[in-house]
Amino acid sequence: MRWTRRLRLCTAGVVAASALLAAPAARAAEPRDGRLTDLVNPFIGTENEGNTFPGAAVPFGMVQLSPDTGHNTGYDYSWAHIRGFSLVHLSGVGCGIGGDLPVLPTTGDVTQTDYAKYAAGFSHDHEAASPGYYRVGLDTGIEAELTATERTGVQRYTFPATDKANVLLNAGQSLHRKGASRVEILDDRTVRTAITGSGFCQGTRPYTVYTITRFDRPFTAYGTWDGSAVTAGSTTGADGAYVRFDTTKDRTVEATTALSYVDAAGAAVNLRAEGGRSFDAVRDAAGRSWENRLEKVRVQGGDQTLRRTFYSSLYRSFLAPNVGSDADRRYRGWDQKIHRANGFTYYQNWSLWDTYRTQSQLLSLLAPREARDMAISVVKVSEDGGWLPKWGYGTVETNIMTGDPVTPFLTNAYQQGLLHGYEERAYRALKKNADGVPPADSPSLGREANREYIANGFAPYVKDRPKAKPGDSDYHQGASATLEYALADAVLAEMARDLGHDADAARYAARAQNYRTVFDPSTGFFRARDASGAFTGPADPAQSVGFHEGTAWQYQWLVPQDLPGMVDLIGGARAADTRLDSFFAYDQLLKDPAKTAREVWVNGPYDYYNADKYNPQNEPDLIAPYTYLSIGRPWKTTDVVHAALTLFTDGPTGMTGNDDLGTMSAWMVLSSIGIFPVQPGYDTWGLSTPVFDRVDLTLDRRYYPRGGLSITAPGTSATDRYVQSVRTNGTPRDSAYLTTGDLRSMRTLSFTVGPHPSEWATSPQAAPPALK
Repeated sequence: MRWTRRLRLCTAGVVAASALLAAPAARAAEPRDGRLTDLVNPFIGTENEGNTFPGAAVPFGMVQLSPDTGHNTGYDYSWAHIRGFSLVHLSGVGCGIGGDLPVLPTTGDVTQTDYAKYAAGFSHDHEAASPGYYRVGLDTGIEAELTATERTGVQRYTFPATDKANVLLNAGQSLHRKGASRVEILDDRTVRTAITGSGFCQGTRPYTVYTITRFDRPFTAYGTWDGSAVTAGSTTGADGAYVRFDTTKDRTVEATTALSYVDAAGAAVNLRAEGGRSFDAVRDAAGRSWENRLEKVRVQGGDQTLRRTFYSSLYRSFLAPNVGSDADRRYRGWDQKIHRANGFTYYQNWSLWDTYRTQSQLLSLLAPREARDMAISVVKVSEDGGWLPKWGYGTVETNIMTGDPVTPFLTNAYQQGLLHGYEERAYRALKKNADGVPPADSPSLGREANREYIANGFAPYVKDRPKAKPGDSDYHQGASATLEYALADAVLAEMARDLGHDADAARYAARAQNYRTVFDPSTGFFRARDASGAFTGPADPAQSVGFHEGTAWQYQWLVPQDLPGMVDLIGGARAADTRLDSFFAYDQLLKDPAKTAREVWVNGPYDYYNADKYNPQNEPDLIAPYTYLSIGRPWKTTDVVHAALTLFTDGPTGMTGNDDLGTMSAWMVLSSIGIFPVQPGYDTWGLSTPVFDRVDLTLDRRYYPRGGLSITAPGTSATDRYVQSVRTNGTPRDSAYLTTGDLRSMRTLSFTVGPHPSEWATSPQAAPPALK
């Protein structure tokens, strides 16, 4: 999900990036008191369009209480004013959404109602953040502190001594497009709001969030505003409210705001269930919740910069999807009716085009119980609203991005054993999605070009076709939509076969070969076809049309279901090796990995097109470095992956592209520990050299009976980075991949590394096999 504005790539952090893997790692001391949360920097990705947020949240929490500076998606490190601290943010997305109820402390008379005008200046010298906590000293002399529970945000404001200490609650301005808003002052401590909006990258149907804020002491005065008109003493307003305190003696004001997507009663339920504790108690609990998550992965080795970058990436991988059901288990479904989540927690916010490639697999490994509930929630989206989601926000479909990302998301859950008891329900929803097109009265686009794809084997590229609904059109990206549909068909065929739906399995497996229909033998690359079936657009694959956020060069490798077949199409392993070397600028990479990553590969957060090189900042290329495993060149996978890892640093510009709800962060985590999901939607994990001497994973025994896995690579470094041999449970293993079944049976995965490539995993039998 990318914002269309293109910005120059900031070069800050190049030195740190080069050092990240450029020399043997010094051994760093353990974090203070052994706390892994001390290694997390929430400011990573807050500059140069990483679009992360630095504020307070708990893992997968409904609330992300964070400052907004005026950037499209909330906070940008290079901006110098804070407009408010709002409740809802999506980590790393490229379009504005959320930002509901920005709250800002002020002093003096309330004369402005536009948060761009009453925004407070601040300096990073007076700003700090850690998992579950944020603090800033404003230029107004007020200190603001934020923390959170699952469904509430807790604020503490320390004012100067004054009898006009205000808290402004702005219901009329958010990051999304405003629909309607209402504010009510219920008593001398409580404010309630309802905020309706729509938007994201393009329009959506409206949705409403409900809030209730309870202060720790009575107001001395209050008022509301409609537009720019402020009315002192008024208890209702359309756009905002202010409440006032006397801080001449007691300078601190605390407030807890509960959120619900169901109704006002739901917000009140959440406040009763999770409110009532002091700020410090909530902050301590939030920190413990993050420590419990992070300690599932313990690393040894690596310098302090690498470890900070790694644990910060792990932290961001646990920020979403987000709890959508209230404490009473009610949730608002995609039919806009109220339902109850019996036996599971309902989640929402589905950046599926991104997360199906990395983050969903990481969660299936490290948070399988939550990942199971997330998968069940997606099935419920279909059952409640009629169709599976493509890119869902809250209670609505955005239809952002193209293809069929929900299928590999759900089949991954199935392959990881997370859909027990829901297999057939999930399969019915997936079959409906794979074989049909949502009707005109549905907000969902689904597989928009499915009729042509099923009839002719490809989704046509129709550049000027009017959009049927808000969002992105598969017709506008026909070539990449075809590749994504074919991948989805391949993994759905595997699920159908396992469940005994043999006729369906054969049909989907045949459709999985449709990637061949967009291969142009005259160019040797995939190419868009128009409605008549003719190849269209420039023949130069770097100038191609019909590929979503990429070119034919970058989409060449998105055939993980049948890499042997794709390699044959382009002339065999030697031709593929030559093409991959060109794609990654491999000769230059060997001379200077970090420089090649930053100066030769694609350079801008939104620089997707007109390129013949690897784009490590965007989703279509996330699996590409692992293609070398399929042609017997595993050492080249390590070379490319380790070069790409230099793009992740521990400063505000240390994110490669938008993080997209943990997608890029999960790529960094998985690539750092040496196992990567090379066939998204299936259970295949490719191997490459870890960057740590040892990684200990604590795994849920319900899904991984061994309860843990130790991955070791003693002496791994920028010089000694090549796999010499691999052992699993002490037994030599020559294949370049594992299955989830292997992971469940393993206690140890041991890499022996050295300074030169070896013969390990170079035979054709060592490559990940094609799906059936």
